[in-house]
Amino acid sequence: MARVATELIAWVAAPWALASWSVVAAVIAVVVLIGIPAIFATRGDKKQVLVAVPGWATIAMTLALIAAAVLGAWFAWPAWVAVLVTVLAVATVGTELPRWRWLTRAP
Repeated sequence: MARVATELIAWVAAPWALASWSVVAAVIAVVVLIGIPAIFATRGDKKQVLVAVPGWATIAMTLALIAAAVLGAWFAWPAWVAVLVTVLAVATVGTELPRWRWLTRAP
């Protein structure tokens, strides 16, 4: 649940932060943040895998989404919201550790 909330925040916060600089960059951010994890996945982690990648790649994609949520929040929103997003990101990392352990052993 924490990962889903963090992903949703990343999809909103990162483009929001980039939009004042470049609308094109904001659109690209949305496409990358949603599209890359939708296409690339580790077998056994999702029901449908379009392009199989090793577990470490899925972990890296998750960390990138978490970073996008935190950085986007700090650049786009008031500090109190960014603090809440940061706390959620830390909780997400904590809840993801068992999955990441499994992913490090996945083919």
